[in-house]
Amino acid sequence: MTGHLSVSEVEAIARAAHARQTDKAGRPYAEHLAAVAEGVRVRGGDERQIAAAWLHDAVEDAALSARWLAAAGLPQEVKDMVLAVTRRPGEELSSYAGRILATPGALLIKEADLAHNADPARLAVLDEATRTRLTAKYAQVRGLLGLVGGESPSDRKNPAIPETH
Repeated sequence: MTGHLSVSEVEAIARAAHARQTDKAGRPYAEHLAAVAEGVRVRGGDERQIAAAWLHDAVEDAALSARWLAAAGLPQEVKDMVLAVTRRPGEELSSYAGRILATPGALLIKEADLAHNADPARLAVLDEATRTRLTAKYAQVRGLLGLVGGESPSDRKNPAIPETH
């Protein structure tokens, strides 16, 4: 990301922005961000997708503002991916899923996010009602995104970046 913030700089910003937050199990929120960024990396994501993974919840959780994101030294594609995976208050899941599918590179970030959110070890520490509600929600979002049966759609990577062999 020449001329822009590096992935390590984005990581530091995200960790600082979410420093006081914990997940539903009481764990430091940065652990989730790191897991999603790593999930994007192992799924073949590029630096822009990894940077967006570090920031994927920043605007939604009000850790960073949309104004900060707009002014940040990031490629527009990173900003677009972050905004695509940012759920808006009162937004229908179908609209949310449509925006993710319409934004190059965003599906891979959401796939990694859902994979970590639905990790059985992570869900096991939650009360049964919360675990049941979240499991159903994650399955619904996966279905809307075409992420069913553990298979990922062939276009989950950024289609603008040709693969090399």
